[in-house]
Amino acid sequence: MNIMTVKKRKAYELEIIDLAFGGKGLAKPDGFPVFIDRVIPGDIVFAKIIKKKKSWAEGKLIKILKESSFRKQGKCQYCNYCGGCKWQSIGYDLQLEYKKKHVTDSLQHIGGLKDITVKDVIPSDNIYEYRNKMEFSCSIKRWLLPLELENDEIKKDFGIGLHVPGTFDKVIDIKQCEIMPDLGNHILEDVRNFIKASGLLAYHLRTHEGFWRFLMLRHSVAFDTWMVNIVTTYKQMDVVADLAAVLTQKYPQIESVMNNITDAKSGVSAGKEEICLYGEDHIKEKLGKFMFKISANSFFQTNTRSCEKLYSTVSEYAALTGKEVVIDLYSGTGTIPVWLSDQAKMVYGIEIVKSAVADAKQNAMLNGIENCEFLEGDIKDVLPRLKQIPDVMIIDPPRVGMHKEVVQQVLSICPEKIVYVSCNPATLARDLEMLYPKYDIKEIQPIDMFPHTYHIESVALLLKR
Repeated sequence: MNIMTVKKRKAYELEIIDLAFGGKGLAKPDGFPVFIDRVIPGDIVFAKIIKKKKSWAEGKLIKILKESSFRKQGKCQYCNYCGGCKWQSIGYDLQLEYKKKHVTDSLQHIGGLKDITVKDVIPSDNIYEYRNKMEFSCSIKRWLLPLELENDEIKKDFGIGLHVPGTFDKVIDIKQCEIMPDLGNHILEDVRNFIKASGLLAYHLRTHEGFWRFLMLRHSVAFDTWMVNIVTTYKQMDVVADLAAVLTQKYPQIESVMNNITDAKSGVSAGKEEICLYGEDHIKEKLGKFMFKISANSFFQTNTRSCEKLYSTVSEYAALTGKEVVIDLYSGTGTIPVWLSDQAKMVYGIEIVKSAVADAKQNAMLNGIENCEFLEGDIKDVLPRLKQIPDVMIIDPPRVGMHKEVVQQVLSICPEKIVYVSCNPATLARDLEMLYPKYDIKEIQPIDMFPHTYHIESVALLLKR
């Protein structure tokens, strides 16, 4: 039998049979896995092999020869190029099926955990205009869409928008982003026009010269208010104050305009210095009945409504009666402790980021909560010093999952119940495998916070054996 050997830099006709975790399509010519971005099961494509390893390869889509019957027209004009949401060409119900499958597959293949109940994904109410935070990069030379390339009159000048995946300096000039509330697009357009007329250049990632860096927009769903955060390389008060005035006169919904200043070489938007140009240095948002202050650089779940569903699931699994001591291992700005405060006797939060701890204490005060205590430091150091043994432990780690030492400490404390919140099925599977000897994994509830992307949040309920 003639087995096809896939060679680097060669192009092949391939049939896409599955969607892999990470959102890439999978083809298996003669059983050899080839991963290709921006394709969906059922597509027959022409793709060039750009990376070849012993047991898999990566291809770049050249052309779709035959479209899958599952393929839908994405709502956004940039969805075939932008890094924001690549799954718009898949119907939402099918997206949810694949997200659930990614959780189940990770548990089986990475964690070796079979027969675990994974429930159907709780969908996001809105699948467009759902993000409460967007960050747009400024670029001196924008990336042109294929249609623009054909038009000689289009200038390849300043652009503000989102990155082309796999590039650090190519920015698509985005006129209409479908996943943020529409007013954001009007603010974005006015900022674009102001910058173009300002005579100051966008920051250049290679020469490190230029003024304008990022525009970050935050939206409060509960109050329909906005924060505009302009990130610049150096301080130039007259210019940014003019921009703030232009925006706030036109949009009464804007309650805060901030200027973060950073000359950091990397593409980060948190400033070394922060100036409040208008209003307060934060906006307020509600989750359930609780109020939260969100400052320019504080972390907050980006889909407010789905976040309430996520935290409701945490409440349901924790099943508190008011007598329990709860500890939240990665407590951030205190959203989960505050959410659980009226259901528990005492809630402790551990968090390593100093500013997040300060925010958490403020959020507890803002809601008149007296049974939340926030401890600053590395979990590895703080956890052993804890006087009380918790009845329930909440674990909501970053994408990389838990540190091995933390897992060992959790196993030695061994609380009756663990509610594990994960934004990454791969590290969820790895961590659950380590906890499995002492814990029974009752069930897992995935919740969709990020329509049109492969990302999926999950909540797992673990009971001590």
